Amino acid sequence: MPKMKEKQLHLGVLLYGCGHHQAAWQMPDSSVERIGDISYYQSLAQLAEKGYFDAVFFADNQSFPAKDSSDMPAFWFDPIVNLTAISQVTKHVGLVSTISSTFSNPFTASRQLLSLDHITKGRVGWNLVTSMTDLEALNHSMDELPPHDKRYEKADEFAALMNKLFLSWDSNEFVHNRAEGKLIDPSNIQPFNHAGTYFKVYGPSTTPKSPQGKPVSMQAGASKQGIALAAKYADAVYSVSWNLKQAKRFREKLDEQVRQSGDSNRHIKVFPGLVTYVGRTHEEALEKKAALDEQLPIETALNQLSFFVQQDCSNWEMDKEVPQLPPVEEFTGPIGRYETILEIINDTRPTVRELLGYLNAGGGHHTLIGTPEEIVDQMEVWLEAGVADGFNLMPPTLPGSLEDFVELIVPEMQKRGIFREKYEGHTFREHLGLT
Repeated sequence: MPKMKEKQLHLGVLLYGCGHHQAAWQMPDSSVERIGDISYYQSLAQLAEKGYFDAVFFADNQSFPAKDSSDMPAFWFDPIVNLTAISQVTKHVGLVSTISSTFSNPFTASRQLLSLDHITKGRVGWNLVTSMTDLEALNHSMDELPPHDKRYEKADEFAALMNKLFLSWDSNEFVHNRAEGKLIDPSNIQPFNHAGTYFKVYGPSTTPKSPQGKPVSMQAGASKQGIALAAKYADAVYSVSWNLKQAKRFREKLDEQVRQSGDSNRHIKVFPGLVTYVGRTHEEALEKKAALDEQLPIETALNQLSFFVQQDCSNWEMDKEVPQLPPVEEFTGPIGRYETILEIINDTRPTVRELLGYLNAGGGHHTLIGTPEEIVDQMEVWLEAGVADGFNLMPPTLPGSLEDFVELIVPEMQKRGIFREKYEGHTFREHLGLT
């Protein structure tokens, strides 16, 4: 049995459609027919639990453009409903749902998360986002998304209010004493009467605080406002980092923001996205990527790129260098992904076709191709450099790439003593070492 090292990697997996590669659904062995089958997501979560993952995670998009014949209906189920079904066939793996502060009612959202946290005895986390598209806003009685600054102003109040609701009373106040005829101790179950700019909630919650205190708070914004929000409220953050340089820069920004908040001892865990193509030989791994890339629908890939850079890319010449893009300071869309695209361009000076190749599975997250040893070598570099406490896996295909990771990469991590061989605790906080 290998000696466990002081630094341990954590693992989450973002479950999306039949894989993060845009061509995954076209492969002969794809799971595309099961997108609307709850047993499919249950089986993926069971596979992650077999690999001792910390958590499964669902992103969310509250619109479905359906403008193109290859648009994936990946957000078929509401994340919390999906995770509730998953909770019934798993025992340990954490369950993380995306929650939009732009559209959600905090009383309802906190109640749903607390309910699932009680059902699972403390396995729940939530990822706070401010949403990205006007199409989503149109489904919520808005003409368009509010400006970026206003969305984050609202998110700050939302996060603070969620904490009030999560902790508004303790299950110990439910005394159910038959002899004294006393059901509750009302003295500690009191309204907090929140009256803010965006929300008014009298309180308390109908649901007491959870077995792990409160659901684990996660955040994914890479803008200045997003990092500031994470520094105030997050236990962990998801990040987009193409290379080590970008990962270091994100870690430095986050740590500096934490220092400015006056809590210099607080360590927020960082989970960069990770795309892996693993084979028993390096050549086998390359072949897996090449087989997917050959099926890549160029029009779909250009549409995705257009969204990432907030301009029409449909007329860009495929085999010429990427046209000059404005500096990040002038960009008003999702900052993290845009910074990554600029980093890829600076690193590789790609043609448009080559850039699409880098972005076609996960949108420019750290991508590792090779044997288990080669891949874990690089994961260790990021762990030892302090830029990654773990990774949020974005499998190119599902279930295939996740099966490869569990069967080939997890044993290599365990062999090196940087990953658990069994679950030591039950709650999500215990998995992350946050207790």
